[in-house]
Amino acid sequence: MEFGGKEIVMASHDILRGDIQDHVSIAVAALKDGFVIIAPLENSYALMADAFFHDAVRAMHVLRGDELGVAAQVVIANKTSIDGIARSISDDARILMDNFWPGALSINLKPQLGLSWDLGDANSLDQISVRVPSAQFILEVLKKTGPLAIASTAVVGALPIRDGADLDFSDVEVAAVFTAGVLPEGAPSTVIDFTGSHGLLVREGAIPRSEITALVSDIFGE
Repeated sequence: MEFGGKEIVMASHDILRGDIQDHVSIAVAALKDGFVIIAPLENSYALMADAFFHDAVRAMHVLRGDELGVAAQVVIANKTSIDGIARSISDDARILMDNFWPGALSINLKPQLGLSWDLGDANSLDQISVRVPSAQFILEVLKKTGPLAIASTAVVGALPIRDGADLDFSDVEVAAVFTAGVLPEGAPSTVIDFTGSHGLLVREGAIPRSEITALVSDIFGE
C-alpha cells in the first residue's frame, strides 16, 4: 500500500494476544504517517484516521460509500481535550461530559475556528460530533495521537460489524487491522446536539433520556 509517498504493508493484529502496548505503538505509527486503520470500539469495528490528515479522512469516506458532505465523528482521549477542538461549550454539555465520558454519549458542538481539518463536509456544517470512547485499546491510542476521525467499517445502511473475522479490507484500503474477536452487542451512542441555545436529543441510544434529563432537564427532542 502506498499513501502520501510512503509504503506500508497491511497486517492483522489480535490485541487479545501479546503486549497491548506493542499493538498501540503500531497503531499510533500508522495513524501519524497518515494511514487508515481498523480497530475495535465498544460494540463494533471502526475505520480510524488522524483527524488532521485530509487524504486519510477522505479515504475513509470512500471506503464507506459516503455521500459528499458527510462528516466523520471525532473521538478524543478525555474531556480535557475538548476545548482544543470545540468552542462555545455550555455548562449543560460539560455536566454530561463529566458524567458520561468515557462512554456511549456523542455530543454535537461547534468546532474551534481555524482548525486545519476537513472531516468530510469541507467545514461547511460548523458542527462536530465528539465522543470519548470507553474501549481501552483506542483510548490508549488516543493518548498518543490526539483527535481521530472515525466511521463504521460497515457500508452505509448496513449493520455494524462486530466480528473481526467479517472484516474484508485489502492493504490498498487500510494499513492495519486490530481485532478483538467478536465484540458484544450494544446500542449505538446517544446523541445530543449543543450547537443551539438548548440541548437537543438527536438519538436516544445506549444512555436513556431519563438518565440525561436527571442531570440536565433543559433537553428538547424525542
